[in-house]
Amino acid sequence: MEYLTLPQIKKHLNIDDYYEGDDTYLTSLGDVCEQIAEQHIQRPLSELSVNGEIPAPIIQAMLLFLGTLYMNRESVSYGQAYQIPAAYTNTYLYLLDPYINYTKSAR
Repeated sequence: MEYLTLPQIKKHLNIDDYYEGDDTYLTSLGDVCEQIAEQHIQRPLSELSVNGEIPAPIIQAMLLFLGTLYMNRESVSYGQAYQIPAAYTNTYLYLLDPYINYTKSAR
């Protein structure tokens, strides 16, 4: 992870700082979310970095996506039979779409 931090992720997910049982998994999800954000905006996050920080909407989008992946580890819930909607919610897209590099070829 380059732009998300483990303490930031734990705070977003309401996980106590002292609990370390999911740290490796959370770090892995952080890597995935950064890569997905880059794919969505069609550019490296480093292009948007100023003094090592990227825009807050991108951080928030990555945290929302990470929360969805963490809380819904499968595409189907067995407690009650229903399909979990895809993580690309309108909010996620609303946060990332302004940063899309339209000079690249279409997706």
